[in-house]
Amino acid sequence: MTMPQNDVALMAEQYLHMRRSMGYKLKQQGQLLLDFIKYFQRSGDTHLTSSRVLEWATLPAGADPVWCYARLGAVRPFAQYLQAFDPLTQVPEQSLLHDGYHRPAPYIFSDDELDRVLAAADRLTPSFRARTYRTYISLVAVTGMRRSEATNLDCSDVDWGQRLLTIREAKYRKARQLPLHPSTVAALKEYSGIRDTAYPHPKDPAVFLSTRGTRLIADNASQVFARLAREAGVIRPGFRHQPHLHDLRHGFAVKTLQAWYRTGVDVGPLLPVLSTYLGHQNPEATYWYLSGTPELMSLVSERLGSYLAEKS
Repeated sequence: MTMPQNDVALMAEQYLHMRRSMGYKLKQQGQLLLDFIKYFQRSGDTHLTSSRVLEWATLPAGADPVWCYARLGAVRPFAQYLQAFDPLTQVPEQSLLHDGYHRPAPYIFSDDELDRVLAAADRLTPSFRARTYRTYISLVAVTGMRRSEATNLDCSDVDWGQRLLTIREAKYRKARQLPLHPSTVAALKEYSGIRDTAYPHPKDPAVFLSTRGTRLIADNASQVFARLAREAGVIRPGFRHQPHLHDLRHGFAVKTLQAWYRTGVDVGPLLPVLSTYLGHQNPEATYWYLSGTPELMSLVSERLGSYLAEKS
């Protein structure tokens, strides 16, 4: 299928409208994308290709790598969006250019990949360590907690009756409470019973204990998770930054947004709710977590298409 160039320009306008409705301002990025669309139209290409994007991103010759990376970053999310409509669209890899300063792109674990990581955790020894990491990783994945928030949890922070977790040692010293699903409560309660049997008099009042009876250390947990991900075959070829524990927090945010779009609710008013749940000071801090995935872009484009059809 060949997509007329005017249609690509229209898709760019719709894409920017969609992203801005989610709270992104996209002032410079939006202008860069429209500049690229003009370049693309002059090229005569019928499909967006990685080589054409890279050619444009590195203009003018000798440009600062930071600037080139910014130009690539302005077009890449649009390419992901466009690919949902034109399967021949190529999405340029971020690894094509490096600026040395950019925040590493997060990795969204699929359910199957997370299951494989948990299976690798089950093989840890001794068995108490395996159970600790299975429960710890699962809690981070289903709540979007920061890794340090999970390791800082004390037993007194769990309200079994109300099914609530109280996060006290949060970023910016801002406490919050997280409601838990009954299945999460059951898994935590099972782990707590195993922990209390193994360590009836622990050195720390922590929810998650090491095999020495001390509080689990966040940096150590991150290293163990990275190793488990490698053993599970979850890797990013060509990327310096491999899947890591904090990616589970990003995945929680993206999957929450996907679930909202599937149910047909108005997502805009719910973003501050997600921001509060994640412990951000303001919604702007949440937007970075909501970078597009192919599935998310497809859901958003469907919603936008319905909206535009109603307006026409």
